[in-house]
Amino acid sequence: MITTHVLDTALGKPGRDIAIDLERADGTGWTPIGSGRTDDDGRLRTLTPAGPVAPGTYRIRFHTGAYVSGFFPVVEIQFTVDDGAQHYHVPLLLSPYSYSTYRGS
Repeated sequence: MITTHVLDTALGKPGRDIAIDLERADGTGWTPIGSGRTDDDGRLRTLTPAGPVAPGTYRIRFHTGAYVSGFFPVVEIQFTVDDGAQHYHVPLLLSPYSYSTYRGS
């Protein structure tokens, strides 16, 4: 399973109603896997169904421009899934002029 959340570090609150897309590299480009919007807690728990995902390279695209005016209208994070049975949580810590991420649990 792959999940995410957004924390607005400038305001110290969840990033609500941010559109997110998840794609998987397929050798010739990117295949859409899931999409949605963050909830009131800044979370998107439904990028993939519960259970295993295929190993490979994924990217999450956070469409941040509609949420916050700043330097990054879209934040893209690519990561590798080695063991599809594990839970991959990929958070975004966002401010108008910077962002960071990590593999969460």
